[in-house]
Amino acid sequence: MIDSPRPRVRTPYRSPRESRRRRLRASVSQNRSRVPDLSGGRLLLPSALTVLAICAGLSAAKFALDDRIDLAVGMIAAAALLDGVDGRIARLLGATTRIGAELDSLADAINFGVAPALTIYLVLLRGEDSGWVLALIYTCAIVLRLARFNTLLDDTSAPKFTKDFFVGVPAPAAALIALLPIAAEQQFGYGWWTSAAAVGSWMMLTAALAVSRIPTASLKSFAIPPRALVGLLILVAVGAALLVTFPYILMFVAILGYLLHIPFAWRSRRWVEKRPEEWDTPPRERRLERRARRQVTRTRPRKSEARLGLRRPERR
Repeated sequence: MIDSPRPRVRTPYRSPRESRRRRLRASVSQNRSRVPDLSGGRLLLPSALTVLAICAGLSAAKFALDDRIDLAVGMIAAAALLDGVDGRIARLLGATTRIGAELDSLADAINFGVAPALTIYLVLLRGEDSGWVLALIYTCAIVLRLARFNTLLDDTSAPKFTKDFFVGVPAPAAALIALLPIAAEQQFGYGWWTSAAAVGSWMMLTAALAVSRIPTASLKSFAIPPRALVGLLILVAVGAALLVTFPYILMFVAILGYLLHIPFAWRSRRWVEKRPEEWDTPPRERRLERRARRQVTRTRPRKSEARLGLRRPERR
């Protein structure tokens, strides 16, 4: 039996313009998954919070000009709060973009460099030529600190544990620390703490902490155990009560606690730098490991005792 030849199927003729359109549609359909989803304002929300932080920071200078000091300090604190929230919201929503990162860096330079310097100058150093120089130095230090932070983000060769430490005091914390003389003036009135020498020295100390290489702990490195949740809620309630009644006392306590944590962060960074493989272990196990190492070094006999065969008397 001889098979009959199959009929030839003719493809319809398409003009070059139609072919280009088909290729363009195919390219768009393939790359559609790469285009970020703009539904629901997922990309708009983090950037909107950053813009609100810029408005709050610049409004602090306006309130300082109007002698409304409480609102000026409150606006800078609100900018610090928004700065800590916008990045986390962007990561939760999967809406991290390059433009958002650049906008956040520029906002930090305004909110925590320009705004605190202008506020301090207008409230405590107005009319002092040296005060304006100090404000410029502080602003430049914050900008340099932010530039170094951006370069460290692109360093892919850094160990994993370095992501849980900041190099120097972060810009939001430095801004609140620099405002301490204003808080002292509002709480206790005028005194030596409001003199140009004291305010200038405090600003230069804050600028030095910002550009230094002193390690400070990041909030990402803290893990709250379940048994400490009740105590933490009590501290939150006490903080809320102080915020309503004595906000500047709360500011003093927060700044003091932050400065006191720096030696512990430096010690932790130094310990884990020698043992980077143990960073993934929980903090409680790391503390037990340090205690065990100290116990071994204490019970180890000295060279002279080892030669003579002497042992220390045991404690009862």
